[in-house]
Amino acid sequence: MAAGLAICLVCGEPLDYFEEAQEVTCHICGKKETGHSICTAGHYVCDACHRAGGVDWVMDYCARTTSKNPIEIAQAMMADKSIFPNGPEHHTLVGAALMVAYANAGGEVDLEKALAELKKRSLQVPGGTCGFWGTCGAATSAGQFYSIISGSTPMTRTPWAETQRLTSRILGRLADLGGPRCCKRTGFTAIQETATYVEEIRGVHMEMPERIVCTHSARNKECLRGNCPFYPGE
Repeated sequence: MAAGLAICLVCGEPLDYFEEAQEVTCHICGKKETGHSICTAGHYVCDACHRAGGVDWVMDYCARTTSKNPIEIAQAMMADKSIFPNGPEHHTLVGAALMVAYANAGGEVDLEKALAELKKRSLQVPGGTCGFWGTCGAATSAGQFYSIISGSTPMTRTPWAETQRLTSRILGRLADLGGPRCCKRTGFTAIQETATYVEEIRGVHMEMPERIVCTHSARNKECLRGNCPFYPGE
């Protein structure tokens, strides 16, 4: 398994995406389902296998960090080999980094219960949503974080509206940056926008670095390089 590469987890070949879902079989667990991508050698890895180790790592790290800086937390988690440059594990990572930073910064939340709920919700968001659903998993993860701390449900008024406003702000900025997908670029953007929004609306200040510098560009063939605000430079 080629851990840490933005390529096939089985053989290291690039991934091919197709617009219409096709019947595929996970090379790791053997599960048959419909999916939108296989590698050029024909391997498919399901979301559950792709993110299993990464989500466990995220939950473990968040249970013990004392940082108030969600970017610092996210970068520490991204540095582990279980977190790939791109993949659905980021749909948990983004919201979890925000949740623990919010709690450590004095936000009122039952952290253990909130992280468990975030994990449950985030596992329902499949890979590829940024291209196939018209929304990005990073924005969804940040929205899940905010919906939990605000008590939003389909029947609430202000928390419902605040959550929609947050995700719309994130998606607007992501649209301005453009594609193709990069879970680091979208993740950092979602965290940055959410930290600002939470301070505006809830008065909780999460620490942020003066500049966010990505260290994963060499592992991502689709990196925008100089067109990404987090690119470290040549």
